[in-house]
Amino acid sequence: MLKKILGLSPKLESDGSFSPSKMALKMSVSAQTDFEHISYEKYKGSRSKILVIFTEHKNLKMKNGKYFSTGNHPVEALLPMLHLQHAGFEFEIATPTGKPVVFEMWAFPEKDEHVNAIYKELKSNFDNPLNLSDFIDNSFDNPDAYAAVFVPGGHGAMIGIPEDENVGNILRWADKNGLFTISLCHGPGSFLATMVNDQEFLYKGYNMAVFPDAVDNKTPMIGYLPGKMPYGLSETLKSLGANLMNTKMDKTVCVDRKLITGSSPLASNELGKLAANTLLKELN
Repeated sequence: MLKKILGLSPKLESDGSFSPSKMALKMSVSAQTDFEHISYEKYKGSRSKILVIFTEHKNLKMKNGKYFSTGNHPVEALLPMLHLQHAGFEFEIATPTGKPVVFEMWAFPEKDEHVNAIYKELKSNFDNPLNLSDFIDNSFDNPDAYAAVFVPGGHGAMIGIPEDENVGNILRWADKNGLFTISLCHGPGSFLATMVNDQEFLYKGYNMAVFPDAVDNKTPMIGYLPGKMPYGLSETLKSLGANLMNTKMDKTVCVDRKLITGSSPLASNELGKLAANTLLKELN
């Protein structure tokens, strides 16, 4: 009762899941972002496409059995996409089975004109994405049309995607063909898919930024999550041989070979700039 009075209780949704408390939203969600409008020298080559793998799932089961109302974090997805779009790249939007993209709409920066613009521009693609098996069937033979694969963050990236064989095959295809892989926050959960069918973890020995488990472990105290996470992502990646570049929820971004990563929603703008500049430097 005291938590409810103080605004620390997660909000019960109509489907029985929980979204963040009033206090958690006040502390973690802003109506504006730190997006920087940069005039890039636009890419004009043939490798102009970026495959963006979104989650199609909303509810993540916590250790206590409660469900967190999640999806892809809109800022973590759309700020990097804004930078990449301004740098001359275009997107193919996909989910594992072609069901509509799910966003954490409670985290949407309502007053940010740039985020609103790209969201509206791509809304039909979010509602009618490719499915990954079709992408594999139709695009694997044409890797030279692609610059990168991007897996946005949001806790929803940890629902199904880390166990998805097609995700693992696409990440291995990107690596084999010299494409960049871009991700941030909980998006690197997708990297676990490279181990499906008893394969070796693709990113062993790589430096990367990822959302720290220490922060996830604290957020139930303010009602952001309705319970403890089902497993710790950063420690799992570390145990598999990844070198973690951050210990805090901050603006850390990192490039190692063809892998570009960021630590948290706070790194969304920095990741977008880094990805755009890195791809332009490499491909122009």
